[in-house]
Parts: sequence; structure tokens; C-alpha cells
Amino acid sequence: DYSNEIGQVDLTNCDREPIHQLGHVQSFGCLIAVSSDWLVKRASLNVKDHLGLSPEEIIGTPLSDWLRPECIHTFRTRLQFIWGSPDAVERVFEAKVLRDSDQAFDVGLHESNGAILLEFEPSSTEDRKDQVSIIRPMIDRIKTQDNLTDICQHAARHVRALTGFDRVMVYKFHPDDTGEVIAESAVSGLDPFLGLRYPATDIPKQARELYQRNLIRIIADVNDKVSPIIPEQTRSDGPLDLSLSGLRAVSPIHLEYLRNMGVGASLSISILRRGKLWGLFACHHYEPRVLRYDIRTAAELFGQMFSFILDQVLSDLDKVESIKARALHDQLMGQLAEGDGLLENFDTISDALRSVIEFDGACIWVDGQFQKTGLTPSEEEFKNLARHLNTKATSQVFSTDCISKGYPEGEQFVERAAGMLVLPVSRNPRDYIILFRKELHKQVNWAGNPEKPVTVGPNGTRLTPRQSFATWKQVVKGCSESWTPGEVAAAESLRVTLLEVVLRISDAANRERALSQERQELLIAELNHRVRNILNLIRGLVSQSKSEARTVSEFTEIVGGRIHALARAHDQLTQENWSMSSLRDLIRTEAQAYLGDKGRRLEISGPSVLINPTAFTSLALVLHELTTNSAKYGSLSDSTGRVLVTLTEKSDGALRLQWKETGGPPVQAPTRRGFGSTVIERSIPFELKGSAEIHYRLTGVEADFTIPASYVSFVESEEDHQNSSATLAEKNAEADTSPAFSGRAMVLEDNMIIALDAEELLEIFGFDEVIVVSTVSEALNEFDRGRFDFALLDVNLGGETSEAVARAALDLGVPFAFATGYGDAAAILDAFDNPQVIQKPFDQNS
Repeated sequence: DYSNEIGQVDLTNCDREPIHQLGHVQSFGCLIAVSSDWLVKRASLNVKDHLGLSPEEIIGTPLSDWLRPECIHTFRTRLQFIWGSPDAVERVFEAKVLRDSDQAFDVGLHESNGAILLEFEPSSTEDRKDQVSIIRPMIDRIKTQDNLTDICQHAARHVRALTGFDRVMVYKFHPDDTGEVIAESAVSGLDPFLGLRYPATDIPKQARELYQRNLIRIIADVNDKVSPIIPEQTRSDGPLDLSLSGLRAVSPIHLEYLRNMGVGASLSISILRRGKLWGLFACHHYEPRVLRYDIRTAAELFGQMFSFILDQVLSDLDKVESIKARALHDQLMGQLAEGDGLLENFDTISDALRSVIEFDGACIWVDGQFQKTGLTPSEEEFKNLARHLNTKATSQVFSTDCISKGYPEGEQFVERAAGMLVLPVSRNPRDYIILFRKELHKQVNWAGNPEKPVTVGPNGTRLTPRQSFATWKQVVKGCSESWTPGEVAAAESLRVTLLEVVLRISDAANRERALSQERQELLIAELNHRVRNILNLIRGLVSQSKSEARTVSEFTEIVGGRIHALARAHDQLTQENWSMSSLRDLIRTEAQAYLGDKGRRLEISGPSVLINPTAFTSLALVLHELTTNSAKYGSLSDSTGRVLVTLTEKSDGALRLQWKETGGPPVQAPTRRGFGSTVIERSIPFELKGSAEIHYRLTGVEADFTIPASYVSFVESEEDHQNSSATLAEKNAEADTSPAFSGRAMVLEDNMIIALDAEELLEIFGFDEVIVVSTVSEALNEFDRGRFDFALLDVNLGGETSEAVARAALDLGVPFAFATGYGDAAAILDAFDNPQVIQKPFDQNS
């Protein structure tokens, strides 16, 4: 029955007294029910207040007698959109409906048991914004969160900013239909409700079913004098079904429940998952609040989009659990011993389970044999429990956090095993793997005593909602930590694995062993090949370097430098997973390793180039020899010389690398060709089929190399990226060392999303309280109410500027900064002496 939204009362086993609010609507709008031929059948008494027509004047008349024809046409068209959708409501905003009046109304339309219900609310005269357009950025910000707690907390903040209610809670239903506040946003000074639990009877089954159909529910004034619908019923129809009505009044018992909480107005936005009620945005205001229809519509849209995001996050969590279960399956596939059964592999199975599911003990019961690990019932106690389990279905996993509820004998071992997760692993005989959790004394904070949810009222058998909502702490005994849906799903996956895969484990293990051996042999062969190449290369370096050294120490230095150059090149390749690597990084690494501070005198110009691993070692040796020669004899051997390396892409895609030394001592060509000179002149032509030229000019060494296109790849320049990275690092360093702030701050901003961002940033900087306002008058009023330690003022507020607020801040000695995203704010800024200005969009580094 849609009518039983009465707060604390569960009517499942009670006689149902007449519910008078069935035919009543709230005062901020009026309702008309018409037939399919647009003849008025019923009307709320307050149509006189809103439409200027009494019910008696319009009942039985066609709408066309007093409604504008174009409005009737619009209503017909809009109803066509939702016809056949039983729980859909269509809206028309700011419609001039009456023939003899220009008064604008917001109108809701839906079908109800063959009647068409029209709900009229006077359109607000205040300046309207496109409320729906702000939903997308709100959703975009929520989508950046990656866990349930954060998305719910951000959503509560956004709903409070959108609706202006004093408190917004995300209220989640548990499997036992109790509710819990898992996120909350409230004005300062209110006692927090976060973490409180509410009995299932606070929102009974009938009300939850209604929330599942009607996604938004407002009570504008708990003390409102509601208006009846006339007539209460016609000869052909029963009471009017107001399930989808936005104006429908609620039970006096529910209103009393809200008054007992001190609430003046409330708003509920349903949160659905896969079509089922998951929770609510529960909004409280501590004085009456009529929320405009367009804002309610935007809030409903936000709730629907939030439901999609919630489902995605929860599905992602389920997917993670599924991945874990699959990993567990794969793990067992590789670990179960060949030819052994479940009993022989019990330790392996329990260890694998522990990596996915937390438990205190486990046992296995196969063919009447019992094994256990950790805290479990004894073998004798388990035999009795097994007989009890045999009465349960064997086709799926079974879990409970309180064994003694369904099996009273469980009290005997409750300290060791209070909850269990049962995995049936056969049909006949009944075999099980069971995980146990020990007793956990846990405290639940209830909003009032859940054992006394209702009392008999002064009117005889009329039920009365509870009056106390003080936190009531309950210590739960005899139960364990609950098993999560993800854990149950993982257990079910394992059960299927054990039933369907264990018989094939031997063949799978043999195949895996063969593949592993093949991979090992391939790896050994590759290592042998690489080691032989490296040894041959080092042998050649040692052999060729003998002729260049006159002493043992000189020989050690020459060979060591060349080997280190190879090692540095190898390190760079391995960091890039043996893929193409940066030539610039290779040059810088070599310069830094050998030259130290002198490395800054080596300049690189030209495009960024990636080098194929095949060519990397050759280039590393060539660059090493050029660098060492320059440091010993060339431009880097004194304090003034420099080296310029120029990279150029040739027309055929090849790389031209030019090495030019300047500003050093005079250079002469060597009298004999050593191994180093050979490496420079012959490595690239011989190994890469490129070209190399070297000239020993008096002003310094000049070398010109060409590396074929097959060994290089040109990419976008690194310079901008390096500069921006450096700049960002400097900004981050400045941000890390910024002084902490405290006290109260004000944000004057007419865009809600930007205001929320600014509020969050100021809280990160350390301000204890941040007040957000959107108009000059609100800001000046806040200055009158209390002291502020900082103010962030948007320059352009649409129809006004923040100049007056800045003047007031100067008079009060409040530090402030302007925020602007416009280029035309100069006239305002020029009126102040060296104002602080932050450009939008801003972030923590602004």
C-alpha cells in the first residue's frame, strides 16, 4: 500500500486504520485530477489560493474552459513522452496556464490509475539559473573519487550546495533493513549523525517500496496545514493514488517523528542500484523550506546519475573480488599436488583462501574425515554441526555471522567459532570446507534505543513514533565480523573450482611444468648468448687498450672508463625495458659521469631522438671517447671551453650528429692512432653502416656522424617538457614550504562548483572554518556577524562586483585576494593599491 509512509510504524501485522493524508496535499502547490478527455474530476481545496478558482467551480468542467489552449496542447504532448512508463513524471516549467492571468506555474504531470494528475506550483519570481547545467560538473568531480566513502561524502556536499538544506546525509540500507549514515555534510554547530544506525522500522517496508518508485520526496513544512482533495473518492474510483505526487502530504505520525528530531523540513532523494533501493540522500532543514520545482528536478537528476556512478564503483569492487577469486583459482591450479585429494591439499587450500578471505580457523570434512587449522569447533562438536548443515542446500555457499541463531548448540563453541562460511564441495556424500570467525564484541551506535521503536499513544491503539534520538550504544555478543558479499562470491568461485577443476589438476600441472621448462631453457640460451657477447666485447676492449697505456694505473683508468660507459648505456636500456632510449639522456649521463660540474658546459641542440638498442652500445663508446678526449686535451680540459652537440634530421630520416669544441686550448691531430681514435672513426661506419668524419682544427675538435634512419626515431622536443617539469617542481617546492593557515575564511563566488573547489583548497591550507557566499549582501552580512582572517573575492559576480566587499575588508583589516578569469577586471583592480590577484582556474599551487 503506497500510503504507509509513516516513519517508525511497521504495519505488517497490524490492523490498518484510515490514513487521512491519502487525500491531502501540501500548501505550496495545488492538484487537479482529470479524465482522459480532460474533464476535471477532483481538485485540492487550495486551488483557490493558487489558481483563483474554487474546486466547486472547476470540477466537472473541461480544462479548456479556463486553461489556455496552447498549454493543453503542451500537456498532451508531454504526456505522450511518458505514456506507458508507469512511474514517470513529466515537468513543464514557467508555463502561463490560465486564460485570464500571466502568472507562471511549474507543472508536474503523470498518469494514475486512468486519471491524469496535474500539479501546479507558482514559479518563483527570483532570478532562475539553469540548475540542470551544474549537474554535469558535480558528477565529473564525484567520478574522480575511487572509493565508496569519498564519492558519498562528496555527493553529500554537492547536494547540500544545490539544495541549501542544513544537513544532508547519505543513508545506506543494510541487508537487515536497518539504516546507517555513511556520509554527512552539515552547517557548523549541528551535532553529527555520521555513523549512527537506525532501526528498520524507522523506514518500514511500505515506505521503502514507495521510495523505489518516487525518487524524490519533499516535506516543505512539518507544521503545514495541508489541503484535502475534493471529493475524497468518486463513485467509480477509490481513493486517489498519490504515489508519484510531489505535493502529497504524509502521515501525521511521520511528521511527528520529524518534529521529535527538531526538523522543520525534509527532502529525500532515492539512491537505486540495479532498480533496487540502496539508500537515500536524507536532507534536513531546521525551519520550513520550499524548494523550487526546478531545483528538485535537478536534485532528482543528480540522484539518478549518482546511482549510476555508485553502481559503477560497487561493480568495480565486485570485479576486484572476482579478479581475486580468479587469481585464487589460478593459484590452486598451480599448487594442488598431482594425484592428491582435498584432504592431502587442505593446507594449500586454506593458505590460498587466507589470501582472499580473513578467517580465524578452517576445517575440512570429506568422507567422514576431519582436519582443522586455527580456532574451530572440536571434531565431536563439528560432527553434530555437520548433521545440521546436511539439512541446508548443497548447491551454493552458505554464510552466517551468528551460528547460534540457527544452531543453538553453537553456544558451546561461540568463543572459538561464532560465524562460519560453508563451502559444499560434493553432493553425495556431503563434504565441506568451512571457514570460521571468532566472537567479536562490537559496539553499534543507534539513534535511540532500537528495542523500543514505538509506544502506544494517548489515542488508544494508535501507534506513536519514538521521541528520543540520543545516541544509544549497544554491545553485540555471540556474533562474528560479517562476511562481505565479495568474500562470499570468492568462496563460491573456489567451490566451483574444487568441484570442476580438481579432477583435471594433474594434466594442467603437467602442461604447466612442460611450458615452464621450455621457458627456462629459452632463457638460459638467451643468457648464454648475451654473456658470450659481453665477454668478447670486454676482451676486445682490454686487448685494444694495451697499446694506449704507459702504466698499469693508466691502463686501469682507460679500460675502467670504457667499461663504465658500457655499463651506463646498459643501465639506461634496462630502465627502458630494452626499448628505444633517449640519445640526449645518453649524452648527459656520459657528461655527468665523467665531467661532473664541467658537464654543464656541454650543450645539446636539435630535436629529441630515440636510439635503437642495437646502436646504443656503439654510440655510447663513441661519445665516451669524445668526452674523455675533450676532458684531457680539448675544450673541456680548462675552465673556459665548451662543447656544442647538434642533432639534425636528414631528408632520408637519418640522424646527423655534429660535435664541435670551442674556447679551449689549441688542438693538434694525434701523432698515432690509438684504440680510442679507431672507435670514434670506425664504429659507426662498421657496425651501423653510417659515416664518421673527425677534424682536429686549431680551435677545437669537430666531428660529423650520420646514423642511418633504421636506428633512430625522432620525437617531439623535450625542452618544453623539461622546463614545465622544472617549473612544476619549483611550484611544488613552494607549495610544500607554504605557511600553514588557521582561523576563519570567506569565499565570495557566484559559481557553486568553483566555490566548492575554493572551499576545499582553503581547508587544505589549514583554515578551521570556510564560509561560502554568492552575493555582496551576504558577504557584508557575514562581516557583521564575526571576524575573518582571510577572504577570497571573485571580481565579477554577474550583475555586481566584489569592490564593496573588498572596501569593507580593508576597513576591517581582513587580508583578501581577488579571483578573476576575465581580462576586463583592470578598472576594479586599479582602484586598489597593489591588490593580490589569483587567476582562474586556480589550484593548490595558485
